Amino acid sequence: MKIRTLLFLVAACLAACWASAAPAATVTVGFSPGNAESLVVQTINGARQSVLVAAYSFTSRPIATALIEAKNRGVTVLVVVDKSQQTARYTSAAYLANQGVPVKTDSRYAIMHNKFMVVDGRTVETGSFNYTRAATFENAENVVVLAGDPAVAAVYAREWRRLWGESAVYQRGAEGSDSGHRRRSRKSASLWSLLN
Repeated sequence: MKIRTLLFLVAACLAACWASAAPAATVTVGFSPGNAESLVVQTINGARQSVLVAAYSFTSRPIATALIEAKNRGVTVLVVVDKSQQTARYTSAAYLANQGVPVKTDSRYAIMHNKFMVVDGRTVETGSFNYTRAATFENAENVVVLAGDPAVAAVYAREWRRLWGESAVYQRGAEGSDSGHRRRSRKSASLWSLLN
């Protein structure tokens, strides 16, 4: 009985030490109208390695600008959008592609309705919030950012890779086209070849 008690105490101490050593995940929420868009931009601005984006609709200039700024500071930025973004009159997908961000279009579904980002393999941004001006100023939307949870981020990253794998290279105005971007940095071009 003493050995069993001793083992229990040792296990409890080790678990407590491990739990206190591991940083706790944090959850931050935002709503629109309000702070939803700024929370997404803040999450992108915190990126140091990578931002993987899955977006149904994408017209937000602040979010597109934050992604370009991340790319320009050496962060890998990759984007999958719904097929509707190929023919949309206004879309940030075209702007991102023109700035050398690899963008793919998912045409497999009636709509690819995801709205999430995986940042640095440790943070997930998700919720009902489309990356649009309308979502920011006209709709009631929500954003949830779960930071510091690599296990959850890995699940979202796996889903993002699946979407990326079934998608075609973005080409404005061409449904289902698979031709490449004209303007890509060397880093983007090498990433592109690894992910295709």
